Amino acid sequence: MRMTRMKSKDIIYAELSYLINGFSYKVHNQLGCYKNEKQYADALEHILQENNNSYKREFALPKSFKGEGLRRNIPDFIIEERIILDCKAKRLITKEDYYQMQRYLTSYNKKLGIIINFRQKSLHPKRIINSNFK
Repeated sequence: MRMTRMKSKDIIYAELSYLINGFSYKVHNQLGCYKNEKQYADALEHILQENNNSYKREFALPKSFKGEGLRRNIPDFIIEERIILDCKAKRLITKEDYYQMQRYLTSYNKKLGIIINFRQKSLHPKRIINSNFK
């Protein structure tokens, strides 16, 4: 099997993703790997504000069908109205975390989501692409 190298023009929101990852590494370097999700999100929000990045933090998903009740799924951030960012502070990222991000992407009709688990000794941001993006 032949491996091909992706070009930056092929990467969805390459520059913004790179910026978000850089901010996340900065937060992780400052706080370490033993804080809770809220503390990481607060630190990340502070950096976003310092750098004049537009974002929305922690608001409910829009209703996806008539008669739907109040939802509890609330993403941590939508950055620049393009990328959904979900901060985690747990031992492992699970399938449920991926499914949750897929629900966010579908409900908000966004193309890209990033899950960052700050509990790990080194960060490994996970990019999730919405295959149903319109």
